[in-house]
Amino acid sequence: MGPHPAVAAIRLAVRRVLHDLLTDHSRTPEKAAAATAAPEGARAPGRAERPAPLVLVACSGGADSMALASALAFEAPKLGIRAGGVTVDHGLQPGSGLRADEVVLRLRELGLDPVESIAVTVGREGGPEAAARDARYAALDDAALRHGADAILLGHTRDDQAETVLLGLARGSGIRSLSGMAAVSGADGRYRRPFLHLDRQTARKACMVQSLPVWDDPHNADPAYTRSRLRHEGLPALEKALGKGVVEALARTAQLSRDDADALDAWASQAEASVRDAAGQLECAKLYALPPAVRRRILRRAAIEAGAPAGSLFARHIEEVDRLITGWRGQKAINLPGKVVARRQGGRLVIRQG
Repeated sequence: MGPHPAVAAIRLAVRRVLHDLLTDHSRTPEKAAAATAAPEGARAPGRAERPAPLVLVACSGGADSMALASALAFEAPKLGIRAGGVTVDHGLQPGSGLRADEVVLRLRELGLDPVESIAVTVGREGGPEAAARDARYAALDDAALRHGADAILLGHTRDDQAETVLLGLARGSGIRSLSGMAAVSGADGRYRRPFLHLDRQTARKACMVQSLPVWDDPHNADPAYTRSRLRHEGLPALEKALGKGVVEALARTAQLSRDDADALDAWASQAEASVRDAAGQLECAKLYALPPAVRRRILRRAAIEAGAPAGSLFARHIEEVDRLITGWRGQKAINLPGKVVARRQGGRLVIRQG
């Protein structure tokens, strides 16, 4: 008899991602060079055999990431992939260090290696949730570089995706925010999210039938956090009003929005060269002729290149800069995050550090 349907589902999701990683691994220049340097079955003289790819799982000890860790531990050896794990201790709760040590022990019991716990200091910029996220990803990036990992798997589920879409909608940040989390993101596609099409209950069920101990983070039920309120109050209210299927619909909206946003980003990238003069300055008349969605993407990119932090650059900032083009009345310069200033001079839009 085969595994429980929940276990089969999480393993299949991870297997697909690992197959994609192996394909990417075989296409790298080093691998291609090794393949052409010696006949099949022979090793090129003086060339060390390339090690198998390493995949890490980011694990908090919760049901989603423990299910992911168990699936990785099961699938990776069958494909010749090394599998390890990382847990991040944010230091935000009493006993967090002991909790991280327990997660490390559980990952090692699954057979993962290397495994480590990383303690971080969470700042305050952007609010507690954003600050914790920034600290966590910085630690994971560092771990990937130190261990030479090809990828880090994250346990975000379809429910997490639905919450992300609603948060983006509430911020009014545009179609990119509605596209939620990408299945592949980060430098060189480092982060992979196998569970975006699976619901949270599937992951929890997989842990239960495998007798995997899980930890429920009290922050996930704390109404002080926006995402927690959305999870326990907002989404249930929507399902009560609109019926079941809201989570699936929001996740589908994320994918459709991502496709549209990617297409607009590509259009903006191609159009940018045509709106710059010989000196590289943005020409207002040519920008004005572009569709607003394309023009604003060019403006946002220019602001980021000038030094404005992407995470602090909101739609209202870009709208103000856009009015220098579409509603020019001789207004003063626009101050942007990162001490960047945008002003109109002689038919050109100048965006640079103030």
